[in-house]
Amino acid sequence: MADLRIELRYFARVRELLGRRAETRHVPPGTTVGQLWETLVGECPALGPGVPVFRPSVNQEYADTSAVLTDGDEVAFIPPVSGGSGIPSRLCRLTHDPIDANDLVAAVWTPADGAVCTFHGIVRENSRNRTVRFLEYDAYPAMAEKKMAEILDEVAARWPQQRAAIVHRLGVVPLGEASVVIAVASPHRGESFEACRYVIDRVKEVVPIWKKEVFTDGEEWIEGS
Repeated sequence: MADLRIELRYFARVRELLGRRAETRHVPPGTTVGQLWETLVGECPALGPGVPVFRPSVNQEYADTSAVLTDGDEVAFIPPVSGGSGIPSRLCRLTHDPIDANDLVAAVWTPADGAVCTFHGIVRENSRNRTVRFLEYDAYPAMAEKKMAEILDEVAARWPQQRAAIVHRLGVVPLGEASVVIAVASPHRGESFEACRYVIDRVKEVVPIWKKEVFTDGEEWIEGS
């Protein structure tokens, strides 16, 4: 049988270690995600011992290492994440531009709402006793926007009367500017606060976006567990 054509995508620290963002590989039929990863580690040992386990995705969905690849699959190894009709209640996007929170509020608010809760994730000047110059964000764009939309679906299921929006910035974000803004509109403030916190916590858990902190004395990709 002919080899399978696999499209690989690399992000954040994986991209830097391998020195490329994407490539096409041909692998034998029956190859698993785990075997593909072992091949990469063989070529770049820095990916292996001492480095956190990277979570694989196949066709923009998280997958197990035992998953068998098929022809044309798009595979990525995700570093630990550092994170309607009529009314535009499903606003979620990535941008390289400064985020205007007023756009999110306008997208979610209706006259039925008595509260709009917003969250701004701001770049601060100190982190772990080091002076920060700026942050740099990388993402798996198609998968990130897909996961953000799923989070908005979760909000709609848990709080049917609420609308939420998420915008996350990519690239370089200077001190004092927002890297992520979330807005949640609700008839009552309690549910609005609760849903807003839920959204940012879920973004940090499942959305493939990574943060590099650039200090006055070095730089480091920040990854979760």
